[in-house]
Amino acid sequence: MTNFAHDTVVPYKNSDSSKKQQVADMFDDIAVKYDFLNRFLSAGIDVGWRKKAIRQLKELHPKKILDVATGTADVAIIASGILKPEKIIGIDISDGMLEIGRQKIAKQGLNGIIELLNGDSETINFGDATFDAVTVAFGVRNFQHLEKGLSEIKRVLKPGGKLVVLEFSQPKMPIVKSIYNLYMKVICPNVGKLFSKNRNAYKYLDASIKKFPEGKNFTQILDNLGYLNTYSKPLSLGICSIYCGTK
Repeated sequence: MTNFAHDTVVPYKNSDSSKKQQVADMFDDIAVKYDFLNRFLSAGIDVGWRKKAIRQLKELHPKKILDVATGTADVAIIASGILKPEKIIGIDISDGMLEIGRQKIAKQGLNGIIELLNGDSETINFGDATFDAVTVAFGVRNFQHLEKGLSEIKRVLKPGGKLVVLEFSQPKMPIVKSIYNLYMKVICPNVGKLFSKNRNAYKYLDASIKKFPEGKNFTQILDNLGYLNTYSKPLSLGICSIYCGTK
């Protein structure tokens, strides 16, 4: 397995814990404010990004979906409305985030359709060829070993099943890029600190985006792992990208 630069980016530089453990601790810490900060820091655009990603699966009509790094279950909840699957399983390594997700699911009466479990992208506790589709929104940057996680996802996909990844990327246009860099370096960590008392989480966000193999580099990784029909779609002037591949 190849090691990637973002694999070594961690939330807490002085900690001896693994990246996986640090990410779980970080999300447990910010879970209560996570949804609010997402909407606030993206001015609500992130909801539209998630809907666009989920719509990549419309023609597939998936009946059983796995949402990896489900967090507070935003993608799972939106997917249940757009795709009307029979079952969505959401897995995440942060119990704090899952707890908030379960409250949201119960409030919307979706307990029969969406189930959240503590689970890790690198050892998914389901058999081969279980799911029609797998989604990952803003989670692949947090994988401790990117290729291992993506290979494991491919294992649990049925033949013809589709992976949809939504992830931050860096805009290419100079003016947009400079505004974006200022926002990510200064505004984002300070707002994060103000509301969640955890500035590290939002500094980690910037650092992990900068090191992430985005665009063609990411679709090349999917190609190398044997995914077919891979493609990417930049959103909002390149602030975010959708990546897809089929088993």
